[in-house]
Amino acid sequence: MSVDLDRSRPIWRQVAEVISKRIADGTYPPGSRVPGIVELSAEFNIAVSTAQKALAHLRDTGQVRTELGLGTFVTDHDY
Repeated sequence: MSVDLDRSRPIWRQVAEVISKRIADGTYPPGSRVPGIVELSAEFNIAVSTAQKALAHLRDTGQVRTELGLGTFVTDHDY
């Protein structure tokens, strides 16, 4: 899935928005695993640190949770 990013806005925020939309539309349903940092950096052609920042933002907003050694998963909350 290719996504065009607008280089005039923070890339991490755009990646977080794409993942958030995928959560909202059911692409990533509650309890499902979202792509990891390496997968996101490859999909969006971004640095690993940018992917980390996007996932950290989603974690901070409660949309995902991280289980050490297992991955990042969609929470059961409605947004």
